[in-house]
Amino acid sequence: MAETVNAEHAKFQLLDWGLLLGAAGIWGASFFFIDIGLEAFAPGLVTLFRIAFGCAALWLIPIKTRPFDQQDRKKIVLLGITWIAFPLTMFPIAQQWINSSLTGMLNSAMPIFTVLIGLAVFATPTAPIQLIGVFTGLAGLVLIGLPEVTTDGTNAIGVLLVILAVLSYGVAVHIAGPLQRQYGAIPVVRSALLVAVILALPYGVVGVTDSGFGWGPMIACIALGAGGTGIAFVLAAELNGRVGAVRTSIVTYLIPIVAVFLGVVFRNDSITLWAILGTVIVLAGAYLTTLTQNS
Repeated sequence: MAETVNAEHAKFQLLDWGLLLGAAGIWGASFFFIDIGLEAFAPGLVTLFRIAFGCAALWLIPIKTRPFDQQDRKKIVLLGITWIAFPLTMFPIAQQWINSSLTGMLNSAMPIFTVLIGLAVFATPTAPIQLIGVFTGLAGLVLIGLPEVTTDGTNAIGVLLVILAVLSYGVAVHIAGPLQRQYGAIPVVRSALLVAVILALPYGVVGVTDSGFGWGPMIACIALGAGGTGIAFVLAAELNGRVGAVRTSIVTYLIPIVAVFLGVVFRNDSITLWAILGTVIVLAGAYLTTLTQNS
C-alpha cells in the first residue's frame, strides 16, 4: 500500500515525461492507422493484426522473467480483456461510423473514468477537487459526442463504443500498476497480449471473409501493432508502475492533439466547434482529476 501511495504522489522525473510523451504520441497516431487498416480489412481482422503484431514484437525481446503467482494469473487475464482485447475491438468497429479525430477526442475522458472506477471499485482515495474534475469532464464529453449522436444513429453507436472502450481502460490501469511493479512492464504486457490474441482470434477469422488486401493497410496494421500495441503499452505500463493509475491516464492530454492533427491533415476529417469546446472542457476536468488536496 505504501508503495502505491508513493507512486501516486512522487514527483515526475525526466524518464516519466519521456514515457508519457512516447505513449501519448504513439496512441494518438493509432486511430489514424486504424482508419487506413479499415480500407482493406474488416474490423475484427484489424484488431487481430494489431494485437498479434504487438504480441510478436514483445515476445521477440529476450528478457529474463519469473513465473506469475497463482493469484496474479487471473489479473493478467483480466488485464488482457480490459486493457487490450475489449477496447481494441471496439475502436475499429466504432471507426466505421466516426472518424479518427473524434475517436481521439473522446479518449481524452480516460482520466475521468479512471477516477470514477478507482473510487467505485478500487476504493482509491479521492479528493473533492478530483470529483469536480469528474463532473466537469463528463459535461465536456457530452459536448463532444452530442453532435454525432444527434446526426445519425450509427454515429451514436460509434460514440458509445469508444466511451465503453475508454471506460474499460479506466479499469485496466488500476490493475496494471501493481502488476508492473512486481513483474516489470514487458512480462506483464506481453502476457496480457497473449491472452488478448486468443480472445480476438475468432472475430479476426470471421473478418477474413469480409476483407481484401492492400500493402498500405497491412503496413498500417504492422505499425499499429508493433508501435501502438507493443511499444506504447509497455511505455504506459512502465509509467503506471512509476507514477500510479490516475497520473498515467493523463497520456490522454496529448492523444486528441495528435489524432486530430493526423486526421484533419491526412484523412480530411471534419470536426465541430462543439467537439473542440468539449475536448477543452474534458481536458480541464482531466487535469483536475490528477490533483489532490495537497497539490
